[in-house]
Amino acid sequence: MQAQYTNEKSMIQKLDLDGYIKQFQTFLAREKAVAMQGDINQHYRYIKALSKVQFPMPPKVPNLDKELARIRKQAVLSLDEIYAFVSMFSYFNTLSTVGFTEPLISWIQGIEIPEEIDEVIGYFTQEGDINPERDPQLYKLERAIKQNKIEIKETLYKLAHSSRLRDYLVDTQVHFNGGEETLLVRGGFNHAIKATVVSRSSGGFFYILPQSISHLKEKESALLSSKEEIIYRYCKEISAHFFRWERFLAFINKEYDRFDHYQARVQFARAKEYEFVLPSKSKRIKLEDFAHPAIEKPVPISMDFNKQIMLVTGVNAGGKTMLLKSMLSAVYMSKYLLPFQCDVSKTEVGHYKSIEAVIDDPQSVKNDISTFAGRMQEFAKLFSKEDAIVGVDEIELGTDSDEAASLFRVMLDALRKKGIHFIVTTHHKRLASLMASDDEVELVAALYDEERRRPTYTFLQGSIGKSYAFETAQRYGVPMAIVNQAKKVYGEDKDNLNELIEKSTTLEREMRTKIAKIDEELSVVEKKKLKLEAEEIRLQESHRKAIATLENRYNAATKKAREALKVKESTEGRRLLNVAHQRKDFKQKELAKVDVEPLRVGDKVKYRSHKGELLSLRGKDATIIVDGLKMRVPLSQLKRRGDTPKIKQKPKPRKPQAHVSVEKSSASVSLKLLGMYADEAIDTVDKFLSDALVNNLNEVQIIHGTGGGVLAKLVSEYLKKHPKIHTFYRMQGNLGITVVEL
Repeated sequence: MQAQYTNEKSMIQKLDLDGYIKQFQTFLAREKAVAMQGDINQHYRYIKALSKVQFPMPPKVPNLDKELARIRKQAVLSLDEIYAFVSMFSYFNTLSTVGFTEPLISWIQGIEIPEEIDEVIGYFTQEGDINPERDPQLYKLERAIKQNKIEIKETLYKLAHSSRLRDYLVDTQVHFNGGEETLLVRGGFNHAIKATVVSRSSGGFFYILPQSISHLKEKESALLSSKEEIIYRYCKEISAHFFRWERFLAFINKEYDRFDHYQARVQFARAKEYEFVLPSKSKRIKLEDFAHPAIEKPVPISMDFNKQIMLVTGVNAGGKTMLLKSMLSAVYMSKYLLPFQCDVSKTEVGHYKSIEAVIDDPQSVKNDISTFAGRMQEFAKLFSKEDAIVGVDEIELGTDSDEAASLFRVMLDALRKKGIHFIVTTHHKRLASLMASDDEVELVAALYDEERRRPTYTFLQGSIGKSYAFETAQRYGVPMAIVNQAKKVYGEDKDNLNELIEKSTTLEREMRTKIAKIDEELSVVEKKKLKLEAEEIRLQESHRKAIATLENRYNAATKKAREALKVKESTEGRRLLNVAHQRKDFKQKELAKVDVEPLRVGDKVKYRSHKGELLSLRGKDATIIVDGLKMRVPLSQLKRRGDTPKIKQKPKPRKPQAHVSVEKSSASVSLKLLGMYADEAIDTVDKFLSDALVNNLNEVQIIHGTGGGVLAKLVSEYLKKHPKIHTFYRMQGNLGITVVEL
């Protein structure tokens, strides 16, 4: 625990937050660590609720851990120690009357002071003394002590104004010395008065206690002793009560600390006009108008760090180190719910398990550690950590910059794989150029005003900054001649090389940013394309279902019509049924023309559960080949094979095609059923006979072929039941044709 406290104190100093923390601690009712134990989200809700109301300041109370330990051992507490507990009890009673909102109201009202403890509060005055009005004996003693003090004062006053002592008195005042009322006199006073010397002043005079008031002093001592006996009796009695309620006292002590954490933060934020930022789950630090509390007139910082490494380069004395400390300070203050200056609506600070700062020069003559060796020790410790944010100032400090650049490049890459985030400052462009190509590295440049020759203490993300070493030296008083000579030694070639490194790195990052933007836009287009394709499939499926629904309704309607016609023959009914058939055929052809590209010879098709290839088209029929076997099937029952049907992009007008399966005049006189299935054949015969009856034909022919005789049998059974058939018979010499007389 002590080690953790030491580490916290060291971190506060490294981040220049020691003055800020001292200011915050002045708002605490008693000294304690900054960190709060428990759920940070719950703490945040309580703090925000407390910020909305006015409440009384808690009384100053010392830490009572030792007193609680003594209570457990049944020790007798002093009056001051008891009153410290009483102050906490009284404060929670006061808080219960404040108009809190949730969740505070439930918490405060849940702290109920037991009656036995509540009675103890009444024993005390506001000054922390036992109330004499509760004890007659104590009341008499208090009055006696007060009267005795008056007598002592009056006696001393008379002596100070007596004529026999006048020549020896330095003044006529009553002086308190060592807790005693005394007179200040010169030497030789013993000739005028008998007294005891209490002490000697710096001027050689004497503080004396006259013997004439010694009996009053003895009386005062006796009275005070009696009072102490009564007070000790009260302390003993109250301590016994406390022993019985020891667990409640430990609880109230803990809750007092908790409320003290809340109220101190709220009062501190009000006094400084600071804001609270709850740590987010994301590993991002986005600061808007942030000001480090150690800077008197700060330039507000706005920075968005959402990668794993931030590499800060640029001008000397341009605020690189303060930017690093500001980023880590924001994480530290947010982690412990300490308020700070920022635009809270645009600020986001991630949560990290630990905060590390490699800032100071670790060189130690005593331990024989060089600067670079000390840096290596600090980096070696990082390999045992996870989920940390680390700030490293002047990372290449203490060794050759080119070697350090390569070494730190590899170490940073290995450590970030452990979930460690880095904020690094450097002046050497070698490391910046090595890391610039990494997408997880954020380059930040400290800017310099070349006209005014001063750093601006502002930053630009996405670029490498110049150090401006010569300009800085001149600004701080180095003679111009020395600076110019140094520039010659440095050489124009190296200066140009550095500029090329900066420009190439900046261009590379800009190119990668543009490529990333193009990839993002391409991804959006691809998503839109997939969405349109899905919508197209959905519409096709919806269209197919709509056609199927209409087909079912049509079949049901025609079936009912045929049944009605069988019961009562009607020429008009037959005509309307034929019109329905014609409209159906016309509608299907129109839909096929508009929505789906028609099948063509050579297309891969599917017929029921068979897969084949389309060989030829003839009217409503088609010839396909399935597993080497040619079949003639209805064209309407074929589907193109593939994931989705081909949709015509720009449908071209087509000439109407005449069906030639039935010879037509005003009505057909013959019908071919070759290759049809049973249901299809019966529907076709029914429509054929309806047309013949409507056109008053007396005789027609149905060509069904011989084959297996299935179609011939079905036609015969249907004709037997038809009410308008006079007779039917097979044609002599050709049993594949049935002649029907109407």
